[in-house]
Amino acid sequence: MRLTKPRIEPLPEAEWNDEVRGLLQPSRANAGDGKVLNVQATIARHPKLLKRWNVFGNHVLFKSTLPARDREILILRIGWLCRSGYEWGQHVMIGRRAGLGGEDIERIRKGPDAPGWSPFESALVRAADELHADAFISDATWQALAARYDTHQLMDVVFTVGQYNLVSMALNTFGVQLDEGVEGF
Repeated sequence: MRLTKPRIEPLPEAEWNDEVRGLLQPSRANAGDGKVLNVQATIARHPKLLKRWNVFGNHVLFKSTLPARDREILILRIGWLCRSGYEWGQHVMIGRRAGLGGEDIERIRKGPDAPGWSPFESALVRAADELHADAFISDATWQALAARYDTHQLMDVVFTVGQYNLVSMALNTFGVQLDEGVEGF
């Protein structure tokens, strides 16, 4: 974690108005334990932003055309590159549910040339690296992804990395702290 305390505190439930309550209710229901994540409670301080971010974020996380395991490889890699302990911690848990094992997660830290990746997985990790470094996927990496992915999936690769790059910037800058029971790096 880059900051030891938030620059922008999560909005306490006692301060939620009807609009915020309505925006956070689906997240609370999906959590199973009724809790709202710190990232959502922080962005709730700007309800109009939360409303629109939820739509896009939910597409990337729940309605994307990417297989869940591939999506989580991309998210974890960009979270690692952005040094976002919050993003990393949340998505290690989600990634495990999507089929990533401990060795996969360690390889994500090491990058696209780490031993053990399939050629396609290496291309996924490399795509995140290239987007992070240059805001562009090289022709070689694009062709490797296009050998398996259709147009929608190729688009979802870019938007997944972009979404979580943006989220990582917000988490790091706002100082969003880890949720209870979540480990960072």
